[in-house]
Amino acid sequence: MYFAALAVGADCAVGLLAFQQIGQQKKNISLIFKDFNAEFHRRATADVCFSCDQGEAIAELVEKVNASGQRLELPLTATATVPAESDEPVASFRLTLSLKRTDP
Repeated sequence: MYFAALAVGADCAVGLLAFQQIGQQKKNISLIFKDFNAEFHRRATADVCFSCDQGEAIAELVEKVNASGQRLELPLTATATVPAESDEPVASFRLTLSLKRTDP
């Protein structure tokens, strides 16, 4: 799989968790990724599964942003695996999620 497709998968794995938590709030919160780092360990030759197990940390960040109104950031990790071949990651990603409340 081309590395750009792997990057999009990591973005979605983290971003969807954040959007889910933001959607539960009554305030408008904007989401951006401040940075993105990737390590490609081996070639992905079959269907890839992307995961991020930091949903609770994202929920806490959303609550803090909602309460403070300040822009806050949180470094998160995502992992890409090819379950048909092994549980070993084919790529690892570090993204910094940056959130800010956009309404008064």
